[in-house]
Amino acid sequence: MTEDAGVPILMYHAVATDPNDATRTLSVTPEAFAAQMELIGDLGLTPVTTADLAARWRDGRPLPPRPVLVTFDDGYAGVHAHALPVLAQHGFPATLFVTTGWLRGPYDTGGAPDTMLDWDQVRELAGAGVEIGGHSHSHPQLDQLDDEALRLELTRCRDLVADELGVPPVSFAHPYGYSSRRVRREVRAAGFAQALAVGNALARHRQGPYALRRVTVRRGTRVEEFARLVEGRAIARMFATDRALTKGYAVVRRARQVRRKAIRSRV
Repeated sequence: MTEDAGVPILMYHAVATDPNDATRTLSVTPEAFAAQMELIGDLGLTPVTTADLAARWRDGRPLPPRPVLVTFDDGYAGVHAHALPVLAQHGFPATLFVTTGWLRGPYDTGGAPDTMLDWDQVRELAGAGVEIGGHSHSHPQLDQLDDEALRLELTRCRDLVADELGVPPVSFAHPYGYSSRRVRREVRAAGFAQALAVGNALARHRQGPYALRRVTVRRGTRVEEFARLVEGRAIARMFATDRALTKGYAVVRRARQVRRKAIRSRV
């Protein structure tokens, strides 16, 4: 595989039989997840962690044959109940990006959209070969925060993971996929060695270590669509509507940033 050949990084959220309305669209059923992992095995793909992929690109080491990444955002309980047994069955590594203020336990901020993991379950996932990465503390749009709030979101998340697991996280995923040059600089300053966005495209070395792209797996992702995702076929066409909506919302978000800066300059 050439240095900048595309690598599919799959972005999952909840794995649940009966998710609530807040997580339904971005959830998958346990049966669908099991079938998708079986297909990865049947196609001869090689799952790797986020840290492994980024380290290989950084060091110039070759990638394994037909690499693919399985990643989960937020920290929903179904990752332990439904995804972990399937990953263990196949011997697949994965990466879980936790929103530390949403996990059940002493740091819970009460803002979680559905039933979340607790820290014992996160530790069990880590012990089973799942890389635990950061996903902020309260899941805000990081590029909309001022510098102090941004740093607090990153360092609070980093420190809680380090305290609970005994090792600091080295990978990060931007909440909502949003970042900026300022956000990426602060993610690096907080000690994260790489970060993932969304983008619904294959990850490539030239994207840089702090904005690697992922493809979204949803409840409505059919088996044939999933096969195209992991084989890197026709992804742009599959997510054409998403890109149009994202571009439109980006205009709105930029306008909000301009207004905030103008207000702060007058204070």
